[in-house]
Amino acid sequence: MADLYQLLGVDRDASFDEIKKAYRHLARTLHPDVNPDPAMADKFKEITAAYEVLSDPDKRQNYDIGGSGFGGGFGNANFGFGDIMDAFFGGGGQRGPRPRTRAGQDALIRVEVDLMEATFGCDRDLNIETAIACSKCSGTGCANNSKPSTCGICKGRGETQQVARSILGQVMTSRPCNNCGGFGSVITDPCSECAGDGRVRSRKSIPVKIPAGVETGNRIQLSGQGEVGPGGGPSGDLYVEIVELPHEFLVREQSNLHISIAIPFTSAATGTKVKIPTLDGEQTLEIKEGTNSGETVILKGLGVTKLRGSGRGDLIAHIEVQTPNKLNKEQSELLKRFAQLRGDAPDKVIVHTHKDEGFFGRVRNAFR
Repeated sequence: MADLYQLLGVDRDASFDEIKKAYRHLARTLHPDVNPDPAMADKFKEITAAYEVLSDPDKRQNYDIGGSGFGGGFGNANFGFGDIMDAFFGGGGQRGPRPRTRAGQDALIRVEVDLMEATFGCDRDLNIETAIACSKCSGTGCANNSKPSTCGICKGRGETQQVARSILGQVMTSRPCNNCGGFGSVITDPCSECAGDGRVRSRKSIPVKIPAGVETGNRIQLSGQGEVGPGGGPSGDLYVEIVELPHEFLVREQSNLHISIAIPFTSAATGTKVKIPTLDGEQTLEIKEGTNSGETVILKGLGVTKLRGSGRGDLIAHIEVQTPNKLNKEQSELLKRFAQLRGDAPDKVIVHTHKDEGFFGRVRNAFR
């Protein structure tokens, strides 16, 4: 009988991963679906039988001390169908029982903030419902300080095997054990509080610091504040997504703020100073003589704090000049007299040309 290690082309001290890699490489070449040569079919059966022995710790140990390792003759050797599929489709995750303790899920919560909170930052306490470790069993899922017992069906392997005949011999398939769910053990005395899961649903308060300058869509990561994993496993992360509420009269554009104010045409003509509301309280805005509708006045540093950078943006005041539409006789006569003093004829019209960049610039901005 050929040496099993030589059949697979590996050293006697080869690791399981090295043995599996060698088998998968040979199986891609020798499988009957790939190579129709009848001689290759026998070769394929040999390397598959060798892999079945060397991939099993007990059978490999028996073989290394002089036993056959096959337990029933070379021609009747069992081999894992899953391993053949791994060789062709790149599968082959970790076999054996899966752990009861696993990492928890990440969670996402949306938090609404107003413009003041977005500009200057704030502290919040989030009251959320999540999975926490069961305090009664300390996350083990077992009652009365008991421990899980080895599954009587799969004997702790976490999977069961079924044998079927094929043209290549006996094909063995593996699947998670239905009795233990693939864990390899069974909780015979589950905790009455968490029913063996190791965690329960509960509400808890989590403090979060919302930095100045956030806006809708920004996320804050709170490491380890997500759900506790099954079996009392490590917690996932909690992500806080910001939703900024619209302001009553201020409009945000990145770090700048915009405000629209209307003033009488007399104030625009003669110039004045007005008080406007801002996030920093009332501020004085100077209206220059001859201000027209659509012009802007900038108040430096009264915008939103820059999230990535230093300082704050600006507050931009958009001026609307109001023209009175209801005049009494005295007011009308005074305005006509004012027009005469200025030499403004009632039918006077000024047609702007493209050289009037100020006018056409405002028109373009209006359409944008």
